[in-house]
Amino acid sequence: MSFDFFLYGIINTLCVVLVAPLFVSVVKKVKAWTQGRQGPSVFQTYYTIAKLLKKEVIYSPDASRISRVTPWVCMVAILVASLFVPLVYVTAPVGGIGNIILFLYLLVLARFFMALAGLDAGSTFGGMGSSREMSIAAVIEPTTIIVFAALAFVFKSLNIIDMAGIAATTGTPVTPVLILLGISLFIILIVETARIPVDNPETHLELTMIHEGMILEQSGKNLALMEYSAAIKQVVLMALLINLVIPWGIATTLAPAALAAAAVLFVAKGLVLALVIGLFESSMAKMRFFRLPGLFVMAFFFSTLIIIVEVFA
Repeated sequence: MSFDFFLYGIINTLCVVLVAPLFVSVVKKVKAWTQGRQGPSVFQTYYTIAKLLKKEVIYSPDASRISRVTPWVCMVAILVASLFVPLVYVTAPVGGIGNIILFLYLLVLARFFMALAGLDAGSTFGGMGSSREMSIAAVIEPTTIIVFAALAFVFKSLNIIDMAGIAATTGTPVTPVLILLGISLFIILIVETARIPVDNPETHLELTMIHEGMILEQSGKNLALMEYSAAIKQVVLMALLINLVIPWGIATTLAPAALAAAAVLFVAKGLVLALVIGLFESSMAKMRFFRLPGLFVMAFFFSTLIIIVEVFA
């Protein structure tokens, strides 16, 4: 492992861990503003996670070791996946870090254990949430594969770090292909982070909850880990969209000034994207469960069109 990649891992992980709760709070703040409310502080997610870390963990009498290891598996899988997507600094990848297929497997691993934990507690709501999550996954995962295949065709690489490097060094212009790719990635972001119109992350109504149903039996440190891993997953997918479609500003050297400027630009672009997510959620109603494939088909169609254009154009 090169020294540059070692520093890349430290910088990327620190940035992910520090900014992930901020973007979650900004989305909530924007949604509150659109509803005429003041809303929580932009630091509320930090306070919530810190409070949960101090609380006792309580397990269901029916829970097995699955419920005990799932929060750690989710956190580790998402943190490793975060190394695959550069936030402020890009370098040459090492080993399989950055590989698209491995990245998708890490996301699926976290989803699989979360669904298992929902079933493991013996709760009716948890089982219902897990069932709904797997039903959605069966439809969205083929779409996700096609979207990432389109990424590979556009950037001529199977490595996300290489893609970010190409985008950063060539200053990829905004083209119709990139616009369609950005729309597809935005849909994947909404679905994978369980946001409206797919799911409502702020409800505990049994008729609507999916993600919240699976973590309903989690408490204390375990709930903090689940919430934090979800926030990190969101910022990783946001970074994928930002640094491939709007790559300007990402650092290609370890110069302190370049890193500082890249960090500021990433936070600024992330805040704008969080604003867009909040406005998008506020302008939409939660879709009925059987109408969700219509949203996924849009990403599938655009990505398939991109692949056809890249292959035959």
